[in-house]
Amino acid sequence: MAIDRLDARLITLLAEEPRIGVLEASRRLGVARGTAQARLDRLQAQGVIRGFGPEVDPAAIGYPVTAFATLEIKQGQGPDVRSHLAGVPEVLELHTTTGHGDMLCRLVARSNADLQRVIDRVVGFEGIVRASTTIVMENAVPLRIIPLVKQAAED
Repeated sequence: MAIDRLDARLITLLAEEPRIGVLEASRRLGVARGTAQARLDRLQAQGVIRGFGPEVDPAAIGYPVTAFATLEIKQGQGPDVRSHLAGVPEVLELHTTTGHGDMLCRLVARSNADLQRVIDRVVGFEGIVRASTTIVMENAVPLRIIPLVKQAAED
């Protein structure tokens, strides 16, 4: 779906102030309330805006260690491995990939020692053949979407 500059401005405003109401958003954007509501509804319906939940920092709730694990899985075990990993709370994301491994997951732990427990739980499943784990030292560019939104509106 293509977005225009007004969509980008609305998304940026909502990212900066997620609790802002539609009326205030319309006032700041200089458009009618109905226009802002229609744009918001369309962006949600088309899956551009997926939610308005709080952004939680794992470190702030006691999980300061982040790691990525590349997993190699047995042929045909993908669905079972996905189900297993979905049951591990410390697995924040899981992606199927091409290249060296079959899946890449982002993990968090309470400490480096606790990371071993998390990895043991992750790989303690028959469908996982091998795992390679990399510990994150610094998150130099945290997940960000707004620069991409602005670029998409310019295209």
